[in-house]
Amino acid sequence: MDDVSHMMEALALADRAAEMGEIPVGAIVVGADGAVLGRGHNLREADRDPTAHAEMIAIREAARAAGSWRLDGATVYVTLEPCPMCAGALVLARVARVVYGCADPKAGACATLFAIGQDPRLNHRFALEGGVLGDACAERLSRFFTRLRASNRRPR
Repeated sequence: MDDVSHMMEALALADRAAEMGEIPVGAIVVGADGAVLGRGHNLREADRDPTAHAEMIAIREAARAAGSWRLDGATVYVTLEPCPMCAGALVLARVARVVYGCADPKAGACATLFAIGQDPRLNHRFALEGGVLGDACAERLSRFFTRLRASNRRPR
């Protein structure tokens, strides 16, 4: 599969999050052999857990599937640029590459506000590609927050 196909799977997970009243972010971890090792979508509201971001859930599932916290050679596809927590986890998991859909001007920690995955002071760096199906990813977020503002309440 290619980057677009994998991002489409992450978008389907983002749609699932939106159906639950969660911010629509989805992520998948693909191993070096091309097998999907982990999937996740935001569950912060459902789990009442500030760390229940799509990437964190997908990384945890991938580590269990791989039998190791080291996800060497893996690529993570995520619909929104990872935040500082998730970017740090991606470094710690030793992923090879991160592909994201749209930039996050408020919390993007891979390219927008910070470049955590490329910081030479850290013990690992990952390749980065942004903008894959970026318009579709941004549209889902925009639609979600427009509805949320119209209802005048918090997610979920």
